[in-house]
Amino acid sequence: MTQSSISVEENQAVLEIYGRSKLSGEVVISGAKNSALAIMAGALLCPGDCHLDNVPSLADIEKMVQILTSLGLEIVRKGQSLEIKAQNITEVQAPYDLVSQMRASFFVIGPLLTRMGVAHIPLPGGCAIGARPVDLHVRGLQAMGAEVIIEHGVVQAYIKGNNKRLVGTKIYLDYPSVGATETLMMAATLAEGETIIENAACEPEVIDLANFCAAMGANIQGAGTKTITVSGVHSLHSVKYSIIPDRIEAGTFLVAGAITESELSLFPVIPEHLASVIAKLKAIGPKVVIEGVNRVRIIPAPLKATDIETLPFPGFPTDMQAQFMALLTLAEGNSIVTETVFENRMRHVAELQRMGANIRVKGSHAIIQGVPCLGGAPLIATDLRASAALVLAGLAAEGKTIIQSLHHLDRGYDNLDGKLQKVGARLRRIPSVGTENQLMSSEEDSALVR
Repeated sequence: MTQSSISVEENQAVLEIYGRSKLSGEVVISGAKNSALAIMAGALLCPGDCHLDNVPSLADIEKMVQILTSLGLEIVRKGQSLEIKAQNITEVQAPYDLVSQMRASFFVIGPLLTRMGVAHIPLPGGCAIGARPVDLHVRGLQAMGAEVIIEHGVVQAYIKGNNKRLVGTKIYLDYPSVGATETLMMAATLAEGETIIENAACEPEVIDLANFCAAMGANIQGAGTKTITVSGVHSLHSVKYSIIPDRIEAGTFLVAGAITESELSLFPVIPEHLASVIAKLKAIGPKVVIEGVNRVRIIPAPLKATDIETLPFPGFPTDMQAQFMALLTLAEGNSIVTETVFENRMRHVAELQRMGANIRVKGSHAIIQGVPCLGGAPLIATDLRASAALVLAGLAAEGKTIIQSLHHLDRGYDNLDGKLQKVGARLRRIPSVGTENQLMSSEEDSALVR
């Protein structure tokens, strides 16, 4: 697979938005980023071929492809599908320059260790939204019999003895970490005996990964509950599997409808994955109508203040906190947003303040007093979900908003600006910041304003 233009040329691009446009129409929701990344890592478990459908086109997906390819896997993309051949794993050490850019790359340690008996994975990177240590992953692997050493920023894991199989055990997670749950669940699929993961994460992406592993022949019970039981098997087999729709992308577009006072239909979605997001939208004012099994529609209404606290699923997702904060800047009254998952996830506040938002931060709390309108401004995206929040604010603002550092946006949203254009948003990517006349000619300016 060739390097995506998203992660090279487009890094220098900016997004120019003219706000106050009504949106209308249907948005097609892409496959879930967080499911796809874990499932791609899970392909390491299978000596046969894995065919994945509904894989989004994202910079993070490209990076995971490169990481898996560096380990010896053969991967071919055909549209929204990936063909993965993991018969011949030739390396057990992932490259630092790729792993350091994306936290989800650490997922490979579980399947690589349980299949090959050894894995050397650098400590991961990604958005600078909090510490997110890997100690839960490490302690779980150690409980299953692995020897784990962290030296010079690399986690070196080995299976001791001649058997070269991890051993099932009972693991209690101090925190219901999605990454640790998924890593240990994958490691347990080929372990000897039964592994019980208690206080496991319940996110839909965990269920999706479990279903993928089960489709390959793994014996996993309880995914989506606090206790997951995995009975190890000797080997897995080829599979064809489709990734679930992205609940965070769907939630972002629901907020797009609410913040622009527009009616939008989203398809495909799994409504129960959006329960907490829909409940908060209704509390704020807009109506969300569930149409059939895989479609939702947002109907706008005046915005009123509410309080939000982020929590592990089924609580309100931390990945929707920034988008809802943008929405609440325009709600009548005072709102409080409390971030309990990541300690550094309010860096978008300063950018929203540049647009005229009235927000004060005290520790993990943001106190928001709604204002009548936001004003366009030059902005810098600080992380993935913050970048989406700034796009939403730009859609609602008076005048022109220019957003830099789009590489964050492209890590997690498949053609967000193109999808918004299709439903009536006035925005476009332009190659670089430059001077005003480089951004857009006056004729183009007036065309967007009309």
